[in-house]
Amino acid sequence: MPAPARLGLILLLLVLVGGCVQPYRVAIEQGNVVTDEMLEKLKPGLTRSQVRFLLGTPLITDPFHPERWDYVHVFKEHAGAPARTRKLTVIFEGDTLARVESDYADRATARDDDGSAPAERVPAAPSDDAHAKAAPRAPGGVASP
Repeated sequence: MPAPARLGLILLLLVLVGGCVQPYRVAIEQGNVVTDEMLEKLKPGLTRSQVRFLLGTPLITDPFHPERWDYVHVFKEHAGAPARTRKLTVIFEGDTLARVESDYADRATARDDDGSAPAERVPAAPSDDAHAKAAPRAPGGVASP
């Protein structure tokens, strides 16, 4: 086989083999990551500074609704993959946490945009004031005997 033909065959094989290799795709993660531990510590009656310490700075603070903080997390396996979005909203009354609204509770049964099950399960934070009503509180936030 002549040298130019051999060189052409080698280049053709390299191109064909090169097409089989997939490039590395970086996972894209944006927003506030909320873990199980964070949600377990999130209880009604916490102050704004305690909630900020637990969850971090909220992604969205609406100047027209200062009692509402929104934490949003978006995860994509790679640039072409569908996004998985999780939302957590904390509602304050005055300076204390009143309730939590989230879609973290339905992770066990939910399906992502691509139809697959979510990667991890995060329990929902209590959405009512049951913990706050259980023990009467004296002024200053200390439970009375």
